[in-house]
Amino acid sequence: MWLVNAFIGQAEFYLSIIIRLLEACLLGGIIGFEREHLHRPAGFRTHILVCVGSALVMITSEFIFNKFSANVNADPARLGAQVISGIGFLGAGTIIKEGINVKGLTTAASLWAVSCVGIAVGIGFYSGAFIATIIIFLTLVVIRKVQMRRTSKKNIRLCIHTLIKRGEVRELSQLIEELGVTVTDTEFVSSERDGEMILRYKIQIPNDIPTVEVIEAVLCHNTVRRVYEE
Repeated sequence: MWLVNAFIGQAEFYLSIIIRLLEACLLGGIIGFEREHLHRPAGFRTHILVCVGSALVMITSEFIFNKFSANVNADPARLGAQVISGIGFLGAGTIIKEGINVKGLTTAASLWAVSCVGIAVGIGFYSGAFIATIIIFLTLVVIRKVQMRRTSKKNIRLCIHTLIKRGEVRELSQLIEELGVTVTDTEFVSSERDGEMILRYKIQIPNDIPTVEVIEAVLCHNTVRRVYEE
């Protein structure tokens, strides 16, 4: 009889592990899918790995506590605390500085939040993990859409092939700004073809001004050969 009870106990133990890791995979995948859809540096697979890894850390902590707490002073939260602080190196890798703009902060925050979801799942706090996942997902999707609707300008990149000299670029920038467009950054790329210069502009266009209108206006400049949106 004791053999049957031991087998049932082991089956329940492994079933609990499988359920926790699969739930971590599911919840991490939900957040990762949203990031992947927006082509962010850390996407579907990265969020799943972070969440499942965090869950495994807490399962391991619980296992260590149950097995050795009678002999040593074991803290089941210690490994989880290391995950929360250690995930920063991965989040930092998703943050990119481009000119005056910084990108990747939201993805870094989502990675940290997903690691916390994984910790909750790993310790068996399923309700908290589900509620947190819903809140995180709504924050990334719904609030982003609200912010986009409230934003009065759209950010685009223009690549301009021109024969203009570096010192005369201000004239072209003024032409763009006269259309009601804000130039936030300019990058110069030299080209060996016929002395051509490539300018990469980051601009903000009011929503009521079509992008094609700006492109056509730039093309009217006598030094410009080609303009396209990147």
